[in-house]
Amino acid sequence: MISLLWLIPALPFASALTLVLVGSRLSRRAAAAVGVGSIGLSALITILVAIDFFTAPPPGGSYTQVLWTWISVSGFEPQIGLYLDALSLVMVLVVTFVGFLIHIYSAEFMSEDAGFSRFFAYMNLFVASMLMLLLANNLLLLYLGWEGVGLCSYLLIGF
Repeated sequence: MISLLWLIPALPFASALTLVLVGSRLSRRAAAAVGVGSIGLSALITILVAIDFFTAPPPGGSYTQVLWTWISVSGFEPQIGLYLDALSLVMVLVVTFVGFLIHIYSAEFMSEDAGFSRFFAYMNLFVASMLMLLLANNLLLLYLGWEGVGLCSYLLIGF
């Protein structure tokens, strides 16, 4: 189950993209299902990863999942990858579950707002950026996650 780690940030990113592209054509119920459902699925996958991580800890107490290598030039190989240890796992559990509860509350609270799907796109991008910040295996990904959190804070404050 630990191999499903990549799905934890990918689901909120995919739902944010979906809501940006087709959110205005979705009903409020469908937009809420996409927005809240993706965070709920991320939380569920986080539980499965946590169970696997704590019942059969990886060697060295950490797990690195390399998704792809950007380039390979004379020994320099920057990679896109995710790093999971006990501390990052606890923080991912907090982010996914608190994010899920916030999404559930927001679905009802924002139900009459004109920019309903746009709000959930921003919220899902915020959660995805926070997860990338927590799971990054290098400084470049950490920086991208940090900037994503900053962008989404700006967008949500402006909303």
